[in-house]
Amino acid sequence: MNKNQIKQNSLKAWLLAVRPKTLSGAAVPVLIGIALAYSDISSEFGAEYFNWVPAVLCLLFAFVMQINANFINDFFDYANGNDDTERRLGPLRACTQGWVSVDAMKRAIALTTVIACVVGLPLIWFGGLEMILVGVVCVVFCFLYTTHLSYMGLGDLLVLVFFGIVPVCITYYVIYCSVRYPYLAEDYVPHYCTWQVFLASVACGLVVDGLLVVNNYRDRENDREDGKLTLVVRLGARNSRRLFLALGIVACALGVVFWMNGHLLAFVLPVLFLVLHVYTWLKLKGARPLSESRAAWAATMNNCLGEAARNILVYGLCVVIGLLILL
Repeated sequence: MNKNQIKQNSLKAWLLAVRPKTLSGAAVPVLIGIALAYSDISSEFGAEYFNWVPAVLCLLFAFVMQINANFINDFFDYANGNDDTERRLGPLRACTQGWVSVDAMKRAIALTTVIACVVGLPLIWFGGLEMILVGVVCVVFCFLYTTHLSYMGLGDLLVLVFFGIVPVCITYYVIYCSVRYPYLAEDYVPHYCTWQVFLASVACGLVVDGLLVVNNYRDRENDREDGKLTLVVRLGARNSRRLFLALGIVACALGVVFWMNGHLLAFVLPVLFLVLHVYTWLKLKGARPLSESRAAWAATMNNCLGEAARNILVYGLCVVIGLLILL
């Protein structure tokens, strides 16, 4: 796509900067947290006690934070010279292509950060003052990931935490906390989070990390040259492919926790995700080496990246449907 075909700071330019395909990774963990909370609250109290307000706020917060992270990544990769168009294998970026001006991107980062804080602030009413700490940590690590931590090979750990454990468990927590108001006796202490929810959050984080592994697998040569020591760079190509396959298998195996809680379909339906995951792995395994054809490599890897994003959505829908269909 020629940058001259896109007017700077236009709606089309901002849509490209938002990267809509990445939003599934933000939505799925929250949707799983919502489904888990709905299932448990319905079983313990009745569906009428479920509060949709914190559920919607968590989903909005996740969307805004993902957009914020995309803007931050776009800006700092441009500022650090990591978006060299000649070497780039992935989709073109807004700042580097001139679709969005640097000053406009700075303002967008500030605006989305403020919006995320405004959206997340009412969660204090449901989850307590500790929600402030959760919000601050999310914002801080949103910046640290692009500027420092991704270069240290910590990206996969951060995905597990911030696209698995934090969104699933915190969403469940604030929704379950909302049951206190005004329905229950003051001396009642509901189980705000359970080990089953934690295992489900880990499974979700592993699924989402598959997207990062494919992204870093595609860019491993450029990352090595730039001194960006991602986990893929450290492991090498063969072990990285094994890691990608293992992420899907382990995530589905952890789904046994759903079966133990009486939701057999939430354990069985993600087999569809696993089939798609293995298909993507086979494409990774059979891809033509980068040394043979840069264009063919980029096309295959970007296709796999799109499949990985789709697989995340399939996994999320399978789990959510499995949790709710018997209610």
